[in-house]
This record gives sequence, C-alpha cells and structure tokens, in this order.
Amino acid sequence: MIKKLLTSAVLGTVLLSAQSALAADYTLRFGHLANEQNIWHQAAEKFKEEVEANSDGRIEVRLYPSEQLGNEMDVINSIQLGTADMTITGESLQNWAPKAAMMAVPYAFRDSEHLHAAVNGEIGTEIEEQITERTNLVPLAWFERGPRELTSNRPIRAPEDLNDLRLRVPNVPLFVDTWQAMGARPTPMAFSEVFTALQQNTLEGQENPLSLIESASFNEVQDYVNMTGHVRSWIYVVIGRNQLENMPEDLQQVVRDAAATMQAYESELFIEDQTRLEQALQERGMEFIEVDVDAFAEAARPAVLEALTPEQREIFDAIQGL
Repeated sequence: MIKKLLTSAVLGTVLLSAQSALAADYTLRFGHLANEQNIWHQAAEKFKEEVEANSDGRIEVRLYPSEQLGNEMDVINSIQLGTADMTITGESLQNWAPKAAMMAVPYAFRDSEHLHAAVNGEIGTEIEEQITERTNLVPLAWFERGPRELTSNRPIRAPEDLNDLRLRVPNVPLFVDTWQAMGARPTPMAFSEVFTALQQNTLEGQENPLSLIESASFNEVQDYVNMTGHVRSWIYVVIGRNQLENMPEDLQQVVRDAAATMQAYESELFIEDQTRLEQALQERGMEFIEVDVDAFAEAARPAVLEALTPEQREIFDAIQGL
C-alpha cells in the first residue's frame, strides 16, 4: 500500500514538472461577444492556432466567446487594467477616441471597395493611431461588418417611399436624426422587443445587417429587404499595448503575423456568409429590393453633417474624396 502511494506521489510530481515545463511564457486572454458559430469566433480560433504553432508554444491564447469575460466595454476596461488582453470592438471606442465614430456613420461609404480603401489607407491609420494613443489598445486586424439594410412590408425604393414609416432604430441619436431626415418615423427600442412590435404592427420596419435579420427570424414578420446599405462599418481586433510590448520582438511579430492571417481568413468567411444569408432569406420568402442609394445618401447628409464634430467632419470629407 505504501509502495503504491509512493509510486502515485512520484508520478504526480513528474506530471506536474512536465506541465510546468510545457507552460507558455505568455498567455493572451481573448474575450469577445460573438458565439462559437459566428465567423468572428472562427477567425479568433484561426488566430489562436497560428500564434501557438508559430511561437512554438511560448504563447497560449485562451478564447472566451459569448461575453464570458463581460460585455464589450467590460473587456476593454479589463484590458486596460491588465486582467484581459484582447477583444473585438468597434465604434464604442469613440468614448475615448472621437475619430472611431467614423466606424458607424450613415452613408460615409459608397460600397465595400470604398470602405476597404479608407480602412487600409491613411484614414484607417489615422483612426488606429488615435485609438492606440487614447485607449492604450493596439488594433491588430479589422473585419468588415455586413451593411445595415431596411426591412418592411412594402417595397421602399426611394426616401419618399418611407412616408413616416414607423421604424425601429437602436438608441443612437445619429441614427434617429438620420432616419427622420430621410422621411421615416424612427423609434428607439430594445432589440429583444422588435419581433413582437413588428408582429403586432406597432412598428412597420427595422434596420439591421442580414445576419441579425436571419437570426431574429424577421422573415416571419417582414416581406422585403430594401438594400439601403445605409451603414457600412468595420470592427477591430485589439490587444493591450502593454501586453503586446511586454513580449520580445520576435513574439510581437508572431502575434502581428497571426492577426494578418486571421484577417484574411475572416474576409473569406464574410464574403461566403453574406451570399449564404441573402440566399437563405430569399428561400424563406423575403424579396430583395434595389433602392436609389444616392437619393437616400443625399437625404441623410444634413443630419450626418450636423452630428459630426469639426475633427470628425474632416475625416468624413476625406473619406468622401476617396
């Protein structure tokens, strides 16, 4: 019996020593809001795979999807305090860095190509530099988000077709003012209440990316997807600057290279998913309507310009000039 206990103790010591020897030099705690089926999480898994393989195990990446570390603002604060390391975040960064507000301005971008030109160029660099300076977060990669589209039970092809449409919008003053300027009657409402309000005809429409239109089953209460594309935006994968700079340069490069691979991987998934979403909604009975985008953008412009600060207006004008 004593011999067995001694053998167990020795084995336990050996196992603990082996685990200690295999322990990573650095651990990156990566928390975000998406669930495990979301393409953002799939991209995060790709990042983990690349970092751990190319650092020879010196860096471990721990993923915490579905707000396991808290909501977006919670994780940002945790990174700044050093209790988390990475997250996926967007226009919420304007709370510190006003230039980040450009990540969700209606009709700032004409199309996907225009957005890519801005984010990959000097404008994107300018926004990223302010984010790092003001938040101590370093943008490592960015993901394009699906454009917000308008759903309704009648076709909407031009602003005059809105005709006081009772429309749910998020509680974002710029969104409220913009839709009012375009001719709708916007009503801020919690997302969880929208389906019932549409079902009961309290609301006549709502606006969201195709991914949320699908996951919320709005096809059951709305007939049309009007392709307004009124907000085209992107989101960053960020890491704490202190956490990144505490690593030796060779491991910092491993992280940056993995982020570039993750961005390219997510971009492929995004394009595939947008095609799948459109087909899925059509199969469920929704009709897609092409709209006069220029007319909507022109109607929205006064409200947009009124809402921007001089600093933001300068960036908006630069984007328009691309």
